[in-house]
Formats: sequence, C-alpha cells, structure tokens
Amino acid sequence: MPEIGATLREARMRARIDISEIEAETKIRAKYLRALENEEWGLLPGPAYVRSFLRTYAEALDLDAKLLLEEYKLRHERPSDHDLMPIGAPRRRGGGGGRGGRGPREPRRIPVGLVVGVIIVLLVGALYLLGRDNGDDGDPGSAASTTTGRTTTTAVPTSTTKKKPAASSSKKKTSTTSSASSKLVRVSINATGPGPVFACLVDASGTARINGATLQEGVSTDNYRSRSFRLRLGNGNARLRVDGKARAVPDASPVAFKISKGSVKRVDPDQVPSCA
Repeated sequence: MPEIGATLREARMRARIDISEIEAETKIRAKYLRALENEEWGLLPGPAYVRSFLRTYAEALDLDAKLLLEEYKLRHERPSDHDLMPIGAPRRRGGGGGRGGRGPREPRRIPVGLVVGVIIVLLVGALYLLGRDNGDDGDPGSAASTTTGRTTTTAVPTSTTKKKPAASSSKKKTSTTSSASSKLVRVSINATGPGPVFACLVDASGTARINGATLQEGVSTDNYRSRSFRLRLGNGNARLRVDGKARAVPDASPVAFKISKGSVKRVDPDQVPSCA
C-alpha cells in the first residue's frame, strides 16, 4: 500500500481542495494536516490524536479511514509491553538439559502487577501481625474485606482508565467534523449535448475551479467542494449534480447560477464571472 501521507495528499490534490478548506471543514489546524501528509508524527500531540486526526481527514476526503488507521497501527504504533516480554527457556537441571547447548534465558523484566501484589501482601501481613501484638483478635470479616479490597485494586487495568478520554475526544471530533462537512456543497457538471458547452466555475474564495473550459459532449467534471459556487454555462447542453442530486439546466445561452448548501439559484449572467 502507498505511504499514508502520500495517499492523503494525492486525494486532496486530485479533488483540487486547498488545505485551508480542509482546516475549515474538520477544525483541525493546518500544521497538523501538513504533518499527517508528511508523516511527521512527532509534530502531533500523541497517538490518540494521530488516530483521531487521521480518521477525520480520511473521511473528509472520502477515503477508507479504517484501512488507513490499520496501516498506521501496523507501521508506527509500538506493541504493548506484554507483547515485548521475552519467553524464557526452561532451566537446565544438572548439565544435560537445554537445546543446542545454550543456557537458560532469564526474563529481563518483572511484571509491575506482580511487584505491586507482593508489596500489598507484605503490608497486609505486617498490619495483621501488628494488630495481634496490640491485643487485636483479628476479625475475619475485616481480613476478608482487606483481601477483597486488595484484589479489586490490582484487578483494575491501568490501560482502561487511560483510554476513556481518547474515546471521548474521538467522539467529540467526529461530531465537530460532521457539523463542518454539512456546510460544504458539492458540484459537478456533465456535458449532455448535443454539442459542447462552455463552463466557468468559481468557488467561495474566488478561485476558478473550472477556468473557462469547453466540455465536449459526454464529459463529466470532478466533484468540487466549497461553501458556495458561482457558475456560468455557455448554453443548456449540460446537467448539474449538486450534493449528489441531478439538476436540469434551462435551454438558454448563456445561463448562470449561484449555488450554496441547499440552494441552486438562477441569476443574471452578468452577476457571475465569465473566466474570460
């Protein structure tokens, strides 16, 4: 599979979307979007934010977010400490055991949970002995309560507590992304004929997405996105597609429209640029 950053950059450039538009749509700062495209993971706040930003950016470009996340985890996320623990070889008894004549390998680290458990057991034992020395009979109910509390304390996984904020943050960012995406309108043009049609399409920032091109019969343009568009067509030999819905073009020469989210308004051709 191509590099993650290259996939994002090529999809954005293919759709002719400026990074500032993605910033406005996703509410992710432009420097973080560039870091994703350049795979500069160290410039991002942390792994949880990388996954959240990557998912949001991919969805904004109509890419497979799940596939990119799996690729990121495979290439750049470190396995857990449990996965990195070496498997010790069995000890040799006397001088005859061991495969290939190699000695047993000692584990390089002691599990943190085991150390904590031993410390708690020692503390409970010390408190119990101290109570006996002071004349305490040692209430079984109290001892059972102490043991239960110790078991509950060691059984709570630390990783679960750390992951909850990341999940909540991801839900909030997804909601913000959906709200920003709902403000953009998508427009494409299909030259239906008979004959060619002249087209000039300018977005909300004043950038000409179609700079006075003549579309031959049967040609369809890319799907452009912006907060609004101004469109001028040389004749009615075309059909518009706005947010996935087909729109007929009146048989006029020329004909012009102002397009925004939920609105396709026909206007006088003098009110829109001609890309001349």
